[in-house]
Amino acid sequence: MNRRLARLFSIGLLFFTFVSCGSSNSGSGLKGNIVIDGSSTVYPITEIVAEEFSDVERGVRVSIGESGSGGGLQKFSNGDIDIVNASREIKDKELEKATSNGIDVGRLVVASDGISVVVNPQNDFATDLTHEELNHIFRQEDPAIYWSDVREGFPKEKIKVYTPGTASGTFEFFTEVVNHEAKSQREDAILSEDDNILIRGVSEDKYAIGYFGYSYYEANKDKVKLVSIDGVAPSPETINDESYLLARPLFIYYDRNDLSRPEINAFLTFYLTNVFSLASEVNLVPLTQENYNSQLEDLK
Repeated sequence: MNRRLARLFSIGLLFFTFVSCGSSNSGSGLKGNIVIDGSSTVYPITEIVAEEFSDVERGVRVSIGESGSGGGLQKFSNGDIDIVNASREIKDKELEKATSNGIDVGRLVVASDGISVVVNPQNDFATDLTHEELNHIFRQEDPAIYWSDVREGFPKEKIKVYTPGTASGTFEFFTEVVNHEAKSQREDAILSEDDNILIRGVSEDKYAIGYFGYSYYEANKDKVKLVSIDGVAPSPETINDESYLLARPLFIYYDRNDLSRPEINAFLTFYLTNVFSLASEVNLVPLTQENYNSQLEDLK
């Protein structure tokens, strides 16, 4: 099994865990446990970094879960996990909760992503939508019921909408940008924290539409069709130059107090040192090397 297939196999696990297998090749001899949870969008890059890290530091066990940005930030603010993957920035109330629990919140920007709007492969009419048309489809008040409501000439077929769950940073970012109000969305949408359920729903219904991170589209582009927004499709180029409407940064949050823990310090340093070369393997757009170097200085 090649390296890429091995990684894809590991992503299928509920929790990805690295366990020491003896004392040989144990790197610097670090030991300890690191618990990470949060965004499903950030999960793949953290997973691949953790895999590379475990090749060097076999005495450190890293566990990664996926409870969404909101779920992960809640656990982090309560002090239940060490690091959180987040596809949105921490909210004031989450920051206040963390601070009240003695957590000195640190943030790293690890890559960029673009939320992909997708339709069924048989959909040959909604291949390019305007921001206003997207709003008409997804908004909470008076949403489009039929595709013909969206644009003259579209078929009078009911729209079926699939979106991430309310704990997802992707859901919050999309609704804020498209609907102009975070977490405000049509009430009949089918929601799931599992992107595979969203992909399956859209792929099985000719008149369905949904959205999720660009990396999940790239991994499943044989099952769904990408929609351009105002003539611009998400790509590494349009995400990087932010010409795509739904381009966004991706984060991990940590407790600065934990930088005194050698295993945490080593993992975060390894993350920033290697993410530039690894991000493209999971279809994310890396920042500049200078940006990562600057963040490394802040860890010292």
